[in-house]
Formats: sequence, C-alpha cells, structure tokens
Amino acid sequence: MPRKSGRHFLQLPGPTNVPDRVFRAMNRAVIDHRGPEFSTMVTRLLEDLRWIFGAPEHVFVFPSSASGCWEAALVNTLSPGDHVLVFNNGFFAGKWGAIAERLGFNVETLEGDWRYPVDARAIRDRLKADQDHSIQAVLVVHNETSTGVTSDIAEVRAVLDSVEHPALLMVDAVSSLGATEYQQGEWRVDVTVSGSQKGLMLPPGLGFCAVSSKAIEWHERATSNRGYWDFTDMLDVNRFGFFPYTPATTLLYGLEEALVMLREEGLDMVFARHARLAEATRLAVSGWGLDNFCADAIAYSNSGTTVQMPDRFDADAFRGVVLKRFNMSLGSGLGRLKEKVFRIGHLGDLNELMLMGALSGVEMGLKVEGIPHEDRGLRAAIEFLVAS
Repeated sequence: MPRKSGRHFLQLPGPTNVPDRVFRAMNRAVIDHRGPEFSTMVTRLLEDLRWIFGAPEHVFVFPSSASGCWEAALVNTLSPGDHVLVFNNGFFAGKWGAIAERLGFNVETLEGDWRYPVDARAIRDRLKADQDHSIQAVLVVHNETSTGVTSDIAEVRAVLDSVEHPALLMVDAVSSLGATEYQQGEWRVDVTVSGSQKGLMLPPGLGFCAVSSKAIEWHERATSNRGYWDFTDMLDVNRFGFFPYTPATTLLYGLEEALVMLREEGLDMVFARHARLAEATRLAVSGWGLDNFCADAIAYSNSGTTVQMPDRFDADAFRGVVLKRFNMSLGSGLGRLKEKVFRIGHLGDLNELMLMGALSGVEMGLKVEGIPHEDRGLRAAIEFLVAS
C-alpha cells in the first residue's frame, strides 16, 4: 500500500481519536505497581471514576475490553442457572445475552425493534408477571452502538420500582460514558459496564464495572465460578490503591489525563458538545436525502449515527471506497445490518472542523460511488454549526 499523506480520519463510534495530551501522558516510564506512587495514583483514579459514572459504590478496572466486563458483571453477582432477562434492541444487547447463555445462566430475551429504544413497558409487563421473582437480573444497553439508538435508563429503573421487583439492573454504557449524561447513583443502576476506547478517549484495553452497594451484597452470596474477574480480590487490594495482578500501567496514566481533560471542559459542556456535533451530523444525513436508522428522534444517539444505505447499494463497498480514496474509516453494519448501513462516529476528542472533514469525506464517497443523494448535507451541517 502506498503511503497516504495527512492524518487518517478514524470516524468510528469507537475506538475514537486519542488526544495528544493522553498520548504524552502515557509516554513515560512504567513505575512499581506495588509502590507508593502507584498507590496514590490509583486511589485518586478510583474516586475520579466514581465521578464520571455518577456515584456508584465502587468502580472495578480490568485490563480487558468491555466485553470482558460483561462477563465480570454476571459471574460476580449471579449464581449458576439464575434467570436473566435481556432486552435485545441491537447487536451488542444480543451479544451480552449470548455471553450470559454461554456462562450457564437461564437467559430470556425480549426481542425489540432495532430502530427503537428499549421498551420499558414490555419489561414492566414481563416483570409484573414474574410473581415469584425468579428473574435475578435485567440487562439493557444505554447507547446501542450498532444502531445509533439511546434508551432511557431512568425509565427502566422506574419500571422495576413500579412493580417492586428486586432484580439487579445491569447496563452497558460502553459508547455513552463520557459522551451522554449517565447517572448511576440517581438511576440506581446496580452494575454498569464500559470501556476505555470511546468517550474516555483512550486506546482499547481497559474495562470498567461500576457497582452499587446492592450489587456488592449480591456478590457476597453469588456462587458462579470466577478467577481473574473476582470482585473480592479487587476489593481486598483496591482499598490500598493496588490490583491483584499486574495492571495496564501506561493506560492508567492515560486515563488519569483523560479524566483531567473532562474535568477541565466540564461534563455539562462535554455533553453539550456531543449533542451539537451529533445534530449537525443528523442534519447532514437528512440533507443528503438518506435515512437515519434510528426511527425515534427522542432516542437519537449523540455518540454515533447509523445511516441506511439506499437499496441496491452495498454499505461495505462504500466504506471501502471512502477508506481507499479519502483515508477515512467509517463504522460497518453489524449482525443483521451488515452491508445495509454505515456508521459515523462523533464522540470523544472531536470538534467542528474535524466533524466537517468527516462529513465531507462521506459526501465525496457518495459522489464517487454514484449513490443517489442531494447536495444539501454539508450546507445544512455548516449552517447549524455557525448558527448554534
């Protein structure tokens, strides 16, 4: 492959662009992970993570992807054969349910429309019918990365409360944390799973389980086999600022800097920036005459927009042209959406000019591939960004 000049546009809904400040923070010598300097850093980090998650009881940090923390959430709070209810409204929701099934839990799936958010009424009806409280956990995704649909987690919590159901509420916030408001304490989420490579602006490699005091109580009586993922091992040494095994030290350096950057900007401003850039993207898609896969305007994602490809055109072929001609990576369609959609990521370390470069790349790709569209997309995005 010939060398391409300029920077590559990584316009996925994760991994996202890593800021230079984070790279510089990671470019330092590894320190003793049993020493006082490391202990001080980790103690501070764990408290800062409670801030970004919205005040859970504790945040466990694993050297893993977020998928590993799907497993950690389940095996630390449940026992073999426990009944788990999964609301499937996207690729990652379904995949979390599949992991639970492989681990030996009794998985029941409520099938949802992938173009819409979690149907809290369907969850309410199922839990209301569960008179003997056999369902031990409810699994939902806050922002479904595959579809560009965000669900109302506070509404799901209200449903559990309305039927007085004691099940644990577990939430995947992988692509929403650091991009969309998330309040674990206020919404009384019991376990939140997330990862480093999206709104937290880090390379892949860190997984997070943020847990409530209720989840820790359930952990104490859960009997699922676990070794690497054991919360008990983490709790024993986290209180001293350490980990039960060798941690990903340089990624922790980067995490420390990323959290500093988020505090400097202010979370309200971070969320407003993401909402603004997301709206500009949606206006561009509409201006091209293309359709947003998400069919509920209230549920539009501020992390990424999933765009439907017109009939007879292959979304993966289009993505390949954009990569080859304009050095930009767009997200692919996953599962049943393969070749039918492409995804534009607009989260993490992003500003107006970076977004407009990405949208220009999409429009040029549409022209090169001869995909029917209108030429109003870029203008609509520019006018919105200037006016707002």
